[in-house]
Amino acid sequence: KNLVGSAMAGSMGGFNAHAANTLTAIYLATGQDPAQNVESSTCITLMEPANDGRDLRISCSMPSIEVGTIGGGTVLPPQAACLDMLGCRGPNRDHPGAHAQRLARIICAAVMAGELSLCSALASGDLVRSHIALNRAAPATPANTPQSSVTPQP
Repeated sequence: KNLVGSAMAGSMGGFNAHAANTLTAIYLATGQDPAQNVESSTCITLMEPANDGRDLRISCSMPSIEVGTIGGGTVLPPQAACLDMLGCRGPNRDHPGAHAQRLARIICAAVMAGELSLCSALASGDLVRSHIALNRAAPATPANTPQSSVTPQP
């Protein structure tokens, strides 16, 4: 999925399962510029056996993540509250840039957790089973497709 699948799909954003989803959710919650998700979600996730196959070593590299903890959307009350909760709101006067580095690490850790979760669900078959259980296997018909409540204007 991560290496071969991304390469076969012609991926330009790295080799990962769905880094952009997690990154963008955190960007919106913390007042980041969501347009930066293109560069910032460039990610390489690697998984390999360790300790004679008894463990799994996972790594997630995000070399071009762009974050900030001052200005812009970070001043909005809900987004500022999220940054407070993560311990990285505003400038770090003793170590400039430390809060942005902390936020970047938090995002990468969340991406890695999501990557592990999705790859586990794929490997176990849970992803397919849950989609079938939620009727995502049924073809779209007027009876099971939500109708838009927006009325077209002439």
